[in-house]
Amino acid sequence: MTFAKLLDQVGGMGRFQVINVILLVFPMVLLAGHNLLQNFTAGVPDHHCRIPANNTCNASATESLECKDVLRASIPMDGNRTLQKCRRFITTQWPSLNPNSTGPQDRETETEACPDGWIYDTTVFTSTVVTEWDLVCDFRTLKQMAQSIYMAGVLVGAIVFGGLSDKFGRKALLVWSCLQMAVSGSCAAFSPSFTAYCIFRFLSGMAVSGVGLNCVSLSVEWTPMQSRATVSMVTGYSYSVGQFILAGMAFTIRDWRWLQLAVSFPYLAFFLYGWWFTESARWYATSGKLEQALRELQKVARINGQKEQGEKLSLEVLTANLQKEVAAAKSRFTAADLVRTPVLRRLTGCLCFVWFSTSFAYYGLAMDLQNFGVSIYLIQVIFGAVDIPAKLIAFFVICYFGRRITQALTLILAGFSIVANIFVSQDMQILRTVFAVLGKGCLAASFNCVFLYTGELYPTVIRQTGMGFGNTMARVGGIVAPLVRMTSEYSPSLPLVIYGAAPIISGIAAFFLPETLNVPLPDTIEDVESQNLKQHKADENSKDKVFSIQDGGFLDMRMFTDSRPVRSTEKTDAPDVANSS
Repeated sequence: MTFAKLLDQVGGMGRFQVINVILLVFPMVLLAGHNLLQNFTAGVPDHHCRIPANNTCNASATESLECKDVLRASIPMDGNRTLQKCRRFITTQWPSLNPNSTGPQDRETETEACPDGWIYDTTVFTSTVVTEWDLVCDFRTLKQMAQSIYMAGVLVGAIVFGGLSDKFGRKALLVWSCLQMAVSGSCAAFSPSFTAYCIFRFLSGMAVSGVGLNCVSLSVEWTPMQSRATVSMVTGYSYSVGQFILAGMAFTIRDWRWLQLAVSFPYLAFFLYGWWFTESARWYATSGKLEQALRELQKVARINGQKEQGEKLSLEVLTANLQKEVAAAKSRFTAADLVRTPVLRRLTGCLCFVWFSTSFAYYGLAMDLQNFGVSIYLIQVIFGAVDIPAKLIAFFVICYFGRRITQALTLILAGFSIVANIFVSQDMQILRTVFAVLGKGCLAASFNCVFLYTGELYPTVIRQTGMGFGNTMARVGGIVAPLVRMTSEYSPSLPLVIYGAAPIISGIAAFFLPETLNVPLPDTIEDVESQNLKQHKADENSKDKVFSIQDGGFLDMRMFTDSRPVRSTEKTDAPDVANSS
């Protein structure tokens, strides 16, 4: 009896599994709120230099004709006939307002940076970290640095929490991550300085990895094989719903501190009910804790209305049927085990590239909302809405055609959608947005698939380590993505080429991964090797059935028209072939 059959014995996809997935979904909903939060909390409003003190036109309401004249005389215009953002005249140019004026002398039109700070338009954002600490002009790179620091935290969290959850369990790390998210996220909302803000955002990033990794593992490891794709779709949609919630919250709460608090404080509630979660019996078994595994299985059986079946289980039964898991518990596993065997090396190499390119291209699109030329709140809703059909289509492809084809196609389609914008004029904003939205939808479906796929490919003993390593590569992609934008200084098309090429290449790499459709979850490294061997033999047999030609013969073309397949050989003459029909 395998662990999958033990799950069926205690109720399969029963009441416990449904409640478990529902409770795990809530923490995942707000993950989007943190990953994409800086689109709103670090939004850059229109701004210009503050003009000399005691001038009433430094207030937000500068629409009066008098104030417009004052601003025109105090701040130079750029090429688009709008006020420059980072310079002002040293001397107020009153003569320039007179159309009959011959213009001021050059020495009188000298400009300077903004020594008195900036005035910000509060139409879209009441307050952001940019307006709080003046992260504009010479300090504009600090905004990107804050996002990179957050993604670095997610990267560190993937490494740290991935390994710790394999050692201390999924439940303990999930509960801790929720607490860390609530505390660090709330502290970021009350940060007195930009440095403190970055530190708390780093800690929030670590917590994001802990929540995501352990929610996925607890849902997958308690789910029967035939329901894993459905559960994966539900957890994937939770992130999409989170994007809608973020857009709504950001539209309602225009102050960055309150918005930061709104997406962080709910994790305190998740921390409190997280103690109800049931630790993974798979993890208990592979950790040599069969008594705890038995207790959790019997608990699940009672909740599923299969108490009698649960009582039939005993330590002897588990010991007899989970010998591989018990043997694995005597071994210690590290990240080096991800490349211990040729099969694992192939899996890890391909998956790392898939994780990296998916995140790299995703954040290259999703963190650039202000450059689409439409309302930032509307584009966030559109980006969230496209996930619904994209993930639904991916779900059906996953269920009926397999994980491998879904992973490869979503990445390749995303890459071509991004590259297509190279050939679309900047004036055709709607078409450019359509291609970007299509690419983002494909990348969202790719994320949905890779979470499920990775969990199914790696064995239980190193599953969290593998998930953590893949998540690490995704965060590296998230860190690198903003830096690629800088290449537009050399060529406007270069960022799109890079963002598009990465998913296309990784989509091709995905074809080298084994299929996991209707394959039981592996528990040990030996299981991975044996499953790969079986699939390799199955692939060879299928090729032989279709392509093998024996004794130098060839397939008669009448097999495509006649109900009886006919195989002829070179030794058979024409009359005999005719008579055989």
